[in-house]
Amino acid sequence: MCLYPMANPVAAELPGGRQARQMLAYGLVGLGFAALALLLLQVLLGHRLAQQRQQQLGTELGAKLLLAEVALERFSPASLAQIGGLQLAVGPWPEPGARPPAAGGSSRAVAPGFALADPRLRRQAGELRGQLCRRLGRCPLVLPAQRGPRGVWIELVSPLESVWLFAPLPPLAGWPPDPLMLSLALGSGGIGAGLLFLSLEVQRPLRRLEQALAELNLDAQVAAPLALGGSGAVRALTVRFNAMVERLERAGRDRATMLAGIAHDLRAPLTRLRLRLDLATAQPLAEPERRRSAADLDALERITRQFLLFAGAERAEPPLWVPLHQLVAEAAAVVGSLPLELDLQPLERRVRPTALTRAVTNLLENAISHGAPPLRIVLRGSADGFVLEVWDGGKGIAPGDWQTALEPFQRLDPARGGQGHCGLGLAIADRIARDHGGGLRRLVGPGGFGVALEGRGWA
Repeated sequence: MCLYPMANPVAAELPGGRQARQMLAYGLVGLGFAALALLLLQVLLGHRLAQQRQQQLGTELGAKLLLAEVALERFSPASLAQIGGLQLAVGPWPEPGARPPAAGGSSRAVAPGFALADPRLRRQAGELRGQLCRRLGRCPLVLPAQRGPRGVWIELVSPLESVWLFAPLPPLAGWPPDPLMLSLALGSGGIGAGLLFLSLEVQRPLRRLEQALAELNLDAQVAAPLALGGSGAVRALTVRFNAMVERLERAGRDRATMLAGIAHDLRAPLTRLRLRLDLATAQPLAEPERRRSAADLDALERITRQFLLFAGAERAEPPLWVPLHQLVAEAAAVVGSLPLELDLQPLERRVRPTALTRAVTNLLENAISHGAPPLRIVLRGSADGFVLEVWDGGKGIAPGDWQTALEPFQRLDPARGGQGHCGLGLAIADRIARDHGGGLRRLVGPGGFGVALEGRGWA
């Protein structure tokens, strides 16, 4: 049964409608971030920018007032307004209907007749008067304009009559916002939307893909394909990953089917050979020939059994809680007749008992076939698993040949030669160890060679 339907990578690209909706959604998010950033900038920087502008305006108006007052000593207000392009008013008050300020008012007071609905203009006029007081050494009267453009009237020192200078005042805050803060807010919104896009549409799907790659191996079967998500490039990568997993799974099934088929095909001629040998009692074979035939049959049976194990005949076995020291002792009791020393710590772990028994048997058979007495088995518990060591008195496998010895169908000469050996003993033990979350490790000790099978088992 195919778990991953073949998918065309082109199908991973976003349709036009979905892509447009995605762009619109992140655009709206970016505008939201920009509005929030603009609000924060207005709160944090708006007052400071307004103060700087007010100070700059006070400096410019102070210089303009001094020049206008000097010019009034030689020119009339009308001539000065025409020459300097100033807006001047002559009279007790610049606008009709205004009443003079109350006597004894503060230096920052504004004439009551100029009370406005906009309190911000009154506040600006008061702040501007304070700045002019500091710069000019005197405090001119500053009156907010009631009519016409937004601004204030400032009284000049004139030798003959009262002269007023009009100074426009821009609003301190409001709409449209300051161009600098608007640019910063739009830039912050774009960066925020981009970071959110990278996090949700690129980083998170890539993290899922990385986790799937970490969990994938050539022997595992994944229950479902990785869900599509993220940007178009990430979706295309996900589709290609699912296709790769499907190909790997299909290749594994084909390999297992091939090996199992070879093993089952060998069983029929083996059965016929054994039957012919049993029927040969009427015409007995010579004893040497009979022994050789029986040895050939044993070798063929061994190869067949190893092929079936390598094809995964025991991989579907469920893990169980078993006493490991008893399992190892029972496996050692049926392998050979050489003296065997057991140093087993009582342990109980959740393992696949049949598969682990096969691994122990393979390690012992290798030690018997290619090593030398004495044989010793050591079982110890680790922090989250177990360590099983099989020692013999032989020279063992050289460090440079260790990785080759773990590969299937690889026979080392002379250490891995022999009748009935197809190069799968250590490969099967290594696969079972990796299936238990560990692996095989080469050991060298005083007077012997050992192989350690490490595993974590299942929680």
